[in-house]
Amino acid sequence: MAGSETQALKQRIEDRTARVGIIGLGYVGLPLALLFSNERFRVNGFDIDEAKVKTLNSGGSYIVRIAPEEIGRARAAGFEATSDYDRLREMDVVLICVPTPLNEYHEPDLSYITDTVEAVAPRLRAGQLIVLESTTYPGTTEEIVVPLLEKGNTAGLRAVRGDSKGDVFVAFSPEREDPGNDSVARRDIPKVVGGLDPGATELGAALYGSIFNRTVPVSKPAVAEMTKLLENIYRSVNIALVNELKQLCARMDIDIFEVIDAAKTKPFGFQPFYPGPGLGGHCIPIDPFYLSWKAKQYDFHTRFIELAGEINGQMPYYVVDETAAALNEQRKPLKGSRVLVLGMAYKRDIDDLRESPSLTIIELLQRRGALVDYNDPFFPTVGRGRHYDLHMKSAPLDKISEYDCVLIITDHSSYDFKKIVRDAQLVVDTRNATRGIDSPKIARC
Repeated sequence: MAGSETQALKQRIEDRTARVGIIGLGYVGLPLALLFSNERFRVNGFDIDEAKVKTLNSGGSYIVRIAPEEIGRARAAGFEATSDYDRLREMDVVLICVPTPLNEYHEPDLSYITDTVEAVAPRLRAGQLIVLESTTYPGTTEEIVVPLLEKGNTAGLRAVRGDSKGDVFVAFSPEREDPGNDSVARRDIPKVVGGLDPGATELGAALYGSIFNRTVPVSKPAVAEMTKLLENIYRSVNIALVNELKQLCARMDIDIFEVIDAAKTKPFGFQPFYPGPGLGGHCIPIDPFYLSWKAKQYDFHTRFIELAGEINGQMPYYVVDETAAALNEQRKPLKGSRVLVLGMAYKRDIDDLRESPSLTIIELLQRRGALVDYNDPFFPTVGRGRHYDLHMKSAPLDKISEYDCVLIITDHSSYDFKKIVRDAQLVVDTRNATRGIDSPKIARC
């Protein structure tokens, strides 16, 4: 493909006349669609979930932090959701924002990516820019996405490589969404992008530069893919460190949170991380396993990363053991005790259940004979997911005194913890939510 065609697409991006299609309208794709819409791009969102499509086209929202008013403004600017993938032919840019979970053996499940790319391939047209945003292992774009795109289209279109020969541009740009974080505006988060060739990188940087204040071009997709993994593995390893120290500090009668607060006064060489009941969300519990799996193909064992995953993965078991010990101090067995779990979301003030430690903790408590209810203002009900099948309803807080134990897993800001402690028989706090409350009813773990 001639450089002039690269410049033609770049000019359409700069003029805001390029059509942008985003596949996957979840926690990553929908905020991205709104950013493009706010910058006067004509945006189409694609999703196989007809309920999401209907909600968006009627001006509604299914994500708590995205107000219906935002959707309404985008709709007025031309945003439209659809499940008709034939309309991908109309797009100049196609961004893929689909899930990348693990299977039951903790191996990468790329089925969402492969299914999506196979749907895109027969609808490719020359001159399009295809960008994968889904978190994955280094090599996915070049080893999986590009071959599927080239194999699946009947027109014989090829991806543009280093020799500039080809028909479509391909790049990888990792999402950096942080649900619940209101301290950093979306557009202030720098956007990393690595193209299959310099032209694709240039186009990706131009595209994202229109909605983000800074772009970070890198030499190839694998570098961008590894960047996202490093960011989340860094967090996973440091969280594992403080989770392990929390258990040691508990034996030594030391408050780990007081230790962290003291340590973070050092103006260099230290960044605070905080312990909890286990990891949640789509990234941190999953991404390390993507790299560990890929590393084995290179006869490399990521011992440090896997150890962090093991420590973090054991935290729900630690919480259940500590809950049993706290009940034992009250001369009550865990089996048969009524336990109210506060918080289902994986972190404060969001409506995201993905990989939430609450799910594992409830299952473990039930296995050991506890009678478990939950409360979460963001989840009136919890049904069935990929790795759980609960079918539970959120219990009211006005009967806390009837439970043998209240177990704080997610410290939503709407909870009145002073009142909760006052009304409860026993509180097990995994989030330091009751800090500053002096009561013999509290067991912190």
